[in-house]
Amino acid sequence: MDDAANGLTPTLQNGSESLQIQVEVHQKLDSIAMKEDIKLSVLKLLNRHNVVFGDYKWTEFDDCFLTNNVQSVAIVDTELKLKERQPISLSRCSLSIHIFHLNEEGPRAENLDEEDEAIVAANHWVLPAVEFHGLWDSLVYDAQIKADLLDYVTTALLFSDRNVDSNLISWNRVVLLHGPPGTGKTSLCKALAQKLAIRLSDRYYYGQLIEINSHSLFSKWFSESGKLVTKMFQKIQESIDDKNALVFVLIDEVESLTAARNAVRGGTEPSDAIRVVNAVLTQIDQIKRYPNVVILTTSNITEKIDMAFVDRADIRQYIGPPSTAAIFKIYLSCLEELMKRQIIYPRQQLLTLRELEMIGYLESDVSKLSLILKEISSHLTLQWQHSFKLCHLWWTSNLKKERNFQIVFDIFFPIMFYCIYYFF
Repeated sequence: MDDAANGLTPTLQNGSESLQIQVEVHQKLDSIAMKEDIKLSVLKLLNRHNVVFGDYKWTEFDDCFLTNNVQSVAIVDTELKLKERQPISLSRCSLSIHIFHLNEEGPRAENLDEEDEAIVAANHWVLPAVEFHGLWDSLVYDAQIKADLLDYVTTALLFSDRNVDSNLISWNRVVLLHGPPGTGKTSLCKALAQKLAIRLSDRYYYGQLIEINSHSLFSKWFSESGKLVTKMFQKIQESIDDKNALVFVLIDEVESLTAARNAVRGGTEPSDAIRVVNAVLTQIDQIKRYPNVVILTTSNITEKIDMAFVDRADIRQYIGPPSTAAIFKIYLSCLEELMKRQIIYPRQQLLTLRELEMIGYLESDVSKLSLILKEISSHLTLQWQHSFKLCHLWWTSNLKKERNFQIVFDIFFPIMFYCIYYFF
C-alpha cells in the first residue's frame, strides 16, 4: 500500500493508475506526536482494515498510540471519485494521508478606523477551524460541483507553485458561486477553504479565511468607500505575505461591492459605487500575483455584477435548488442522525435511491418507508423550485432577505417533522 505524496500534485490520472483515496487524520489538540509516527500507525490501521465500503471513519482504536494522539481517522470523498458506493480495496489504492489539528480560537474581527468609529470590516479564522469541522460532508449537491471546485482550486495553486506563465495560461484563482439565496453558497466556500487547508497541510503550515463584511465598506462620507476597500485589502496583504499560510478571501454577496458600472452611469446607483468597483478590481489584480491566495465569492443576483469582475472569475458555478436525489439524501442523513441520537427509536432501515433502483422500486416491509421518502422528495422538489422563483422575484424587488429564507423554512420544517412522525 503506497503512501502517496501529499500537497500539491497533479490530479489528472489515466486509467492504468490506481484510485487515489484521501485519508484525513484529526490529531488531538494536546498531542505533540510527530506526524510521521502518526502516519505509520494509521497505515497499520488501514492494513488491518483492507476493504472499506465507501467513506468510513474510525473513532476508537486498538492501538494505544492512536488512542492517545488521534481523535479520528476518516476515509473521505470517495463519492467524488466513484459513481456509486462500492467496496474499496485499500491495498490497490494510492493513499494520501492528511494529519491536522483543529483551531479552537474562533473568529477574530478585523477593524478599520473611519473618523471616530471602528468598522468591523472582516472576520478572520485560522484553518482548519473547529467551527467548520464536518461542514463539507453536510453539504449535498448534484453532479460534480464539489469535485470540480476541489480540482480547480488545487490545480490553480499547483500552477502558482510551478510558476506557470499566467500570460499563456490565464488563471486568477477567483471563484464565483451564484444562484438563489439559501442554497448554501457561503457555507460551501467556507467548507472548501477548510477542506483545502487540510488537503494542502504538507505544503502550507496553516490556512486563513478572511470573510469580508461587504456592507461595512460603504462609508457615510462621500468618496471614502473606495479608500476603505483599499485599507481592507492592505490588511489582507499582511496575511498573504506569510508564505507558510494559504489565504482564502471570502466576499459574500459580491454584487454589493461590484455593482455594474453602467448602472452608476445610468443614475440608478450612487456615483461612489464606481470607486468601490474600481478599487476591488485593482486590489484583485494586485494580490493575484501571490501564489498562496484564493478569492471565493458568492452572489444572489449575478446580473448586477460588473462584467469586468465576472471576467476575472476562472470558475463561475451555479448553485441552484436541490434535485429530488439531493433532497432525498439530505432527509436520509437527517433521519439517520436522529436515529443515531435515539430521538427516533427504534432504528428503522432506510434504503438509498441506488438500493431502491436495484430492487426495481418494489414495495415491501423493507422498502416501504424509503419509497414514501422518495415520494416526499419528488413533491418537495416542485415546491422548492416554485419557492426559489418567488425568492428571486422578491429579492430583486428589494424586499428583506429574511422573507426569502422564510418561505424555504415554511416548507422544510413541516415536511421534516412529517417524515419523523409519519415514519416512526
